[in-house]
Amino acid sequence: MQAGKSLLANQRFELTIERLCHQLLEDWGNFDNACLVGIQPRGTALADRIHSRLQELTGNHHIEYGKLDITFYRDDFRMHDKPLAAHPTEMDFLVAGKKVLLIDDVLYTGRTIQAALAALQHYGRPDVVELLVLVDRRFNRHLPIQADYIGISVDAVDEAYVRVHWMEQHGEDEILLFDKKV
Repeated sequence: MQAGKSLLANQRFELTIERLCHQLLEDWGNFDNACLVGIQPRGTALADRIHSRLQELTGNHHIEYGKLDITFYRDDFRMHDKPLAAHPTEMDFLVAGKKVLLIDDVLYTGRTIQAALAALQHYGRPDVVELLVLVDRRFNRHLPIQADYIGISVDAVDEAYVRVHWMEQHGEDEILLFDKKV
């Protein structure tokens, strides 16, 4: 496996998540009438951390949090050679009339977010939807979607690929840039 270039690791990684949480506190207050929704599968690792830290910072241990599967809402789900495996959706609340924060790890083409917005409609009509991503790949966007909260922006072109490693899954927190998908 080829080695990727480390863009953000360890302490700076944690600091980035802490900064995002403080930005949210400034804009959202104590999260009354609001909820967090992590996009399955890769957005939930970030959403878990954001949710946990926000509960610590606000003292509000009732911030609603769900995990949304978008597998069959994607416009490309029929283009795969093998059957897709859906991830569990864990949403025990409605988003109708609420402020919703969608959370994903990497914003690239925008197709994942488009699918998440479609899937989210099954839980009601939110008042506001905002997007938080750990990595914004600024080039090659297919849809006019942009994040409201960004951990790090990356200018990755052509075949380049961004991968996020999480302590819980990979043994370390790190964002890597590869020349091509590995």
